[in-house]
Amino acid sequence: MNDYERVAEVIRYLDAHQLEQPGLEVLARVAGLSEGHFHRLFSRWAGVTPKDFLQCLTAERARERLRRGASVLDAALDAGLSSPGRLHDLCVTLEAATPGEIKAGGEGWVIDAGFAETPFGLCCLGNGPRGVCHLGFVENKEPGEIERVWPRAKVRWDDAFAREMAAQVFQMGPRADLKALVRGTPFQLRVWRALLKVPPGAVVSYGHLAAAIGQPSAARAVGTAVGSNLLAFLIPCHRVIRETGVIGQYRWGWERKRALLGWEGQWK
Repeated sequence: MNDYERVAEVIRYLDAHQLEQPGLEVLARVAGLSEGHFHRLFSRWAGVTPKDFLQCLTAERARERLRRGASVLDAALDAGLSSPGRLHDLCVTLEAATPGEIKAGGEGWVIDAGFAETPFGLCCLGNGPRGVCHLGFVENKEPGEIERVWPRAKVRWDDAFAREMAAQVFQMGPRADLKALVRGTPFQLRVWRALLKVPPGAVVSYGHLAAAIGQPSAARAVGTAVGSNLLAFLIPCHRVIRETGVIGQYRWGWERKRALLGWEGQWK
């Protein structure tokens, strides 16, 4: 069991026993570790103590982060959707695949792809001629998603390459700029580009995201666009929660969404 799997097990336990407010001794037992070992492992993984991490997942903290996320997004929009320039955030340039590229299914492309361990479990990552074209969390090393989306591309599998790319994406601290290519409708692209303006440590609601792109009555459609994202973490759809502070579901598992938000909660 790796660090993330232990954290996910603790998150599942907390979800089932949240009213009991379990302490360090109980959480360490759930993780199968001594209290000292669990505290050190957790603090190294999350960058904060278990107590601080769990506070990041409360509804009160979530609502506070919603207010912050809304103000940051409003400021970015007022500045013409320029990046807020956060030290810890990725600077992702998002490009849309052309209709011709979509129709061709990646014909003539070479996509370097592979599997890599991240702080949130195993991921599959693909990088094509125009940037990162796939990033998803997986349970095992079974190719499929990249080949389904780009069926005519030549996929060159290389886990060493994927590990290098994953290190750039998930490291804590300043990171290099990345280019990403997505398949999506104009509406989806507007949602995803707005999402790129929400920094770590902040979250937004579906309704506010809809208002931010000029369609305040389209919260449901925004939710569909968020759920259609195929670039985990790069397009931070995990930072969208409900107005009530309820964190909600996630394409790659609700435990992972909570882990991502708790991990980012230290970034101010």
